[in-house]
Amino acid sequence: MQYRPLGRTGVQVSVACLGTMTFGWDPTDWGSTEETSRQVIDAALDLGINFLDTADVYAKGESESILGRALGARRDRIVLATKCHGKMDENDPNAWGNSYRHIVQACEASLRRLQTDRIDLYQIHRPQPEIPIDETLRALDHLQRQGKILYAGCSTFAAWQVCEAHYVARQLGAAGFVSEQPPYNLLDRRIERELLPFCRTYDYAVIPWSPLAGGILSGKYLDDAKGARYSASDPMGRKAKQPVEKLQKLRTLGQEQGLSLTELSLAWVASQPGITSPIIGARSVQQLKESVEAVQKPLSEETLKAIDEIFAPGEFDVPYYQAAFGPNARV
Repeated sequence: MQYRPLGRTGVQVSVACLGTMTFGWDPTDWGSTEETSRQVIDAALDLGINFLDTADVYAKGESESILGRALGARRDRIVLATKCHGKMDENDPNAWGNSYRHIVQACEASLRRLQTDRIDLYQIHRPQPEIPIDETLRALDHLQRQGKILYAGCSTFAAWQVCEAHYVARQLGAAGFVSEQPPYNLLDRRIERELLPFCRTYDYAVIPWSPLAGGILSGKYLDDAKGARYSASDPMGRKAKQPVEKLQKLRTLGQEQGLSLTELSLAWVASQPGITSPIIGARSVQQLKESVEAVQKPLSEETLKAIDEIFAPGEFDVPYYQAAFGPNARV
């Protein structure tokens, strides 16, 4: 297993980060049973993965609970990351968001579910422009001073929002964020415009989610007998239209290199400058092993240039990189 530094922290994390979003959901849809989840966790640790990512909103806390029960005495081997922001109680208007109050409450609840005394990387799941960033940063600083979190990060923030947080943290004398977790795949390369350059300049870890674009880049919808144009399995609800001709060109390029569409797509994300650890999900041990091998495959400069000719740098076919980036924001 290859390891890379988690930004400027000095912590070493595996190039493959195990994502646990499927844990605890209905297995007849796109989820995984606790038994299967435990098998995947065990296999991940055996393969050398030491970086696990979850969120309180995944299966309304069940993903965290499964992790807590499964890790046990192995907890100290793991760089454990979770997130807060999403709505956890439909009847409580304060049970979501980036307020000081909610962040502290959400962290306490995550610690209980994860059965641990601290969270290694605590991330704000999405930006919330109506909450001043100093409110959020003061809450994270409070938790760090208590030893309940070691580092803080953000997810799917615009470049300007990460930059604002960086300098507000300096004004507050707080540690601030050390990482950003954006969507990044060949179907949406917009983070290359501003976010990735910022993170590389200021030594932030970058932990991409959805490197296979909700399964579209696995090719599993490409040869559907009905000519399927949409990904129905995307849990984010995008049902994104496939750029069929581009995907066919990419598949042909992969075949010339002896790589499947999945392998080529994962290898590409992991090989991009400034990327720390792509988040890989797995519903089986075999799928996990294939993904771990893929993110460690080197790609030649010739192959990378050929990919750029199919999917242009900084452009997008599917709008993954979008959130509450502020009024009239364009990315």
